[in-house]
Amino acid sequence: MDGPSGGCPPAAAPSRAKLPLGIVFSTALFCGEGAAAAVLCLSYGHSDDRFWLALTVFFVLCPSVLVQLTLIFVHRDLSRDRPLVLLMHLLQLGPIIRCMEALVVYCWSGKEEEPYVTITRKRRLRQGYEVEMEQEVGHSVRRLATHRNAFKRMAVIQAFLGSTPQLTLQLYISILEKYVPAARAVLMGICLVSVTYGALVCNILAIQVKYDDYKVQLRPLAFLCIVLWRSLEISTRVAVLVLFSTVFKHWIIPIALANLLVVFFLPWVQFWRSGTRLPDNIEKNFSRVGTVVVLCAFTLLYASINMFCWSAVQLKLADRDLIDKSQNWGRLAVYYVARLAENTALVILWYFFKTDVYENICTPLLVVQLLLGYCLGIYFMLLFFQYLHPCRQLFRHNVADFLHCVCCRRHTPGTPLRLQAPHEPGVRHSIV
Repeated sequence: MDGPSGGCPPAAAPSRAKLPLGIVFSTALFCGEGAAAAVLCLSYGHSDDRFWLALTVFFVLCPSVLVQLTLIFVHRDLSRDRPLVLLMHLLQLGPIIRCMEALVVYCWSGKEEEPYVTITRKRRLRQGYEVEMEQEVGHSVRRLATHRNAFKRMAVIQAFLGSTPQLTLQLYISILEKYVPAARAVLMGICLVSVTYGALVCNILAIQVKYDDYKVQLRPLAFLCIVLWRSLEISTRVAVLVLFSTVFKHWIIPIALANLLVVFFLPWVQFWRSGTRLPDNIEKNFSRVGTVVVLCAFTLLYASINMFCWSAVQLKLADRDLIDKSQNWGRLAVYYVARLAENTALVILWYFFKTDVYENICTPLLVVQLLLGYCLGIYFMLLFFQYLHPCRQLFRHNVADFLHCVCCRRHTPGTPLRLQAPHEPGVRHSIV
């Protein structure tokens, strides 16, 4: 819908650089988690807990290496002569030097006039109307945008390949030892903040990719709703898995592998059935083998996210953007119904086969709290999509329509329910 005044869009205005708070926050989480893990590793070393020490170090170093590779890949530093930056990445300190670069760019932006690189055209939804906007993008704004894109991917990798396994491990150790030292409590708190922030970034990236013609900005209430949704969803999921693993130590591994492998192979099966070729826009210098390796790593991250929470996007390897841009309410409903059923089964099995470790805990109340916490997370998710989604005006159908059709069976039998948002062609984004 066009604006009431109509006519041509206003003349392009120069865009101003915004303070990179997300970059600073991601760097602080990265450094804080590493420092807390180092202190906890010293504690494990003094108590001669070598097994817990090795796992803690692994869940710090493995995602850290992937973070360094991601930052180098996004900034294309291998083809540039930057020995100091590469040295910092080898020392696992790449996010710090990148954060300093972004702050320097921000401080110097606007102090002297610079020619714009390109003009971007975006639409903004205002009071039910679409207002088209043009902005001149200068060198500083473009460099900051590159830094932001890199740190968003870093936050997701750090959250779901590092913070979530670390949180699960430390909670498991705390239950076995019936004791939570201060260093472990701090590490678990930072990990929970990190994974919640990573899930929030997933939501923002999903909205930006699906509605790439629109300038998207979350309101504070929408931001708060996503934080409550994601924190409840992830914390209850981690707690259920940890409780189950304390009783069924040998069964948790096949259950986790089944969750991971099913989601990992599903996009590849859909790709092979489509009969299309691999996308060739990942990286110009990549061979076919390199492209497959990058896509496998991306699919592994996608599967890791879906093990603990809804990824907010669906992979479509046959598409050049790798993302299915339709708003598929059916997949969302199937995911949460299946995950709620799985959590219920696991926590009930734990309740009936629990050991004496939990004799001082009111276990029926704990079961009810975990299930209600996950249901409350689903409630905040529905609240976000129904009322607080920044592009909800573009939905052909919303959550209430979907629930109405499912509960009342108003749609015609045999007619597929197509609940997807219209997609406007425009500038393409790649999430890789």
